[in-house]
Amino acid sequence: MPTTETEEHKALRQAVSALGKRHGRTYDREQLWSEAAKLGYLGVNLPEEYGGGGGGIAELSIVLEELGAAGCPLLMMVVSPAICGTVIARFGTEAQKQEWLPALADGTRTMAFGITEPDAGSNSHRITTTARRDGTDWLLTGRKVFISGVDLADATLIVGRTEDARTGRLKPCLFIVPRDADGFTRRRIDMELQAAEKQFELTLDDVRLPADALVGDEDAGLLQLFAGLNPERIMTAAFAIGMGRYALARAVEYARDRTVWDAPIGAHQAIAHPLAQAHIDLELARLMMQKAAYLYDAGDDVGAGEAANMAKYAAGEACVRAVDQSVHTLGGNGLTREFGLASLITAARVARIAPVSREMILNYVSHQTLGLPKSY
Repeated sequence: MPTTETEEHKALRQAVSALGKRHGRTYDREQLWSEAAKLGYLGVNLPEEYGGGGGGIAELSIVLEELGAAGCPLLMMVVSPAICGTVIARFGTEAQKQEWLPALADGTRTMAFGITEPDAGSNSHRITTTARRDGTDWLLTGRKVFISGVDLADATLIVGRTEDARTGRLKPCLFIVPRDADGFTRRRIDMELQAAEKQFELTLDDVRLPADALVGDEDAGLLQLFAGLNPERIMTAAFAIGMGRYALARAVEYARDRTVWDAPIGAHQAIAHPLAQAHIDLELARLMMQKAAYLYDAGDDVGAGEAANMAKYAAGEACVRAVDQSVHTLGGNGLTREFGLASLITAARVARIAPVSREMILNYVSHQTLGLPKSY
């Protein structure tokens, strides 16, 4: 993989940065989403023949990172074009591609992603949302929690489980559920975290879907699921790195100007060194994110799985440390609305918790990479 960015990637980064800076920390989500779509940024990873940019997750992660670094991350980019767009582009029928990909690319439609359940936690094998055949239709029953942006989405890509005809065991399958489907209801979860995208609990009560709501092969199982989860981890890393960069930039600017004794506080190593360490951590996380994106776009799903988990872990940790040190650098000012950092204290932890906890990533690395035995 290349160790430096191409000229095209540098140009994309500069252009998206300029867009983000025009909107800033007080951005309007709908306006920014619409403008990013018109400029081709939302669908930069989707195939050209369906209205996308023909790039990959590498390009989409640049877009999200730079918007985050400008203080205006679009969380639904992780879900709509990255997870749902990728899964449909790789495994969808021609009709599904024609219906969804151009609309996801131009921003006129969005799609949410529903996998997390109340009792399953990080164990996707305990998902209880089930799909059973009824003639040519499917009936979905189950619950999902902490599903982002359902109120904004035209449909939700739901992860359910169907019974394998040969073994009788349940295997994961993906279904497109329209927002107005009978039996499909949502309840907003009251979150302390203030974000443009709200969180919801979903209930599926014998939601009837036509046969063509199934995305891909019902026997493909985990292959299709992880085709969406690897980009999710890479994009979460981009989200975290952008947020960390935004916080760090505010702190560096403050440390250059704030003078308490005879010199700006940034001249003192107690201030300078932790900020330098935060910058190093963010840059290292970005390198792993770029490796993960490169491997995924090259079709190496196994290699991308390992790298995407590592990137998500590194970026989440770097983001939390960068935000914490930035707030600490500003002191009391770091908690004021004027500087826009206090809200990031809570938001930064999202990258540690979602879409998979750091402990489960450590489990993955210890088992899959190091070959250590499981305790569960």
